[in-house]
Amino acid sequence: MNDEIKFDSNGLIPAIVQDSRTKDVLMMAWMNAESLRLTIETGETVFWSRSRQEIWHKGATSGNVQKVVEIRVDCDADTLLVLVEPAGPACHTGERTCFYRSI
Repeated sequence: MNDEIKFDSNGLIPAIVQDSRTKDVLMMAWMNAESLRLTIETGETVFWSRSRQEIWHKGATSGNVQKVVEIRVDCDADTLLVLVEPAGPACHTGERTCFYRSI
């Protein structure tokens, strides 16, 4: 299945993270092949930080890890949906979800 995944020209794919119980969208982050492999191997979300240009294990410092329940790929194979059981807020602001503001 990983051979079908379409990473962009920078080697990245958007990953939408959703609470597996409530179905709330928690966050959107980027994955590269290595972070996707680590996510699958560890069972916890691992992303690629574009600002720091490094692998980022969600919750490594905060403790707010996300246990992976399932990873789905969309029909075009260019976006991932990661269903998780969160162990705390997803947002760096302390909010439960990064999508707490309306426009």
